Amino acid sequence: MANALQQIIRDRLDSERWSYGEVARRGNIPRSTVHHLATTDHMARMPQPATLEGLALGLGLPLGAIRQAAAEACGIHLYAAGAEPPRAAGGASADPDVEVLIASLQRLSSDDRRHVAALVESLLNRAPGTS
Repeated sequence: MANALQQIIRDRLDSERWSYGEVARRGNIPRSTVHHLATTDHMARMPQPATLEGLALGLGLPLGAIRQAAAEACGIHLYAAGAEPPRAAGGASADPDVEVLIASLQRLSSDDRRHVAALVESLLNRAPGTS
């Protein structure tokens, strides 16, 4: 069974009759990267932001949809699907702590990421005014 990112890539390749090479050229990313993302059943970590941007460009799809599918393929739950994190000038994150947390999460096992997701969800759902 294909994961969410594989399905998006395969559907787009089929509907547009594109090759991995065509998507790679359009997105300015290596053909091997497109092939890997289209054929890897379970990704151990999120692809780099530049890879996701190139894939979105190459497929002609919104970055949010590609990011959501990649997260799902890695077992990561995104709480605000399609929402872009705040960015400072030059595309850098407005909050460096967020970048460190994201980079750290990518190094965790999928089971550990699920535990962190559950913790974050419980913190977001707690009663207002409690600490």
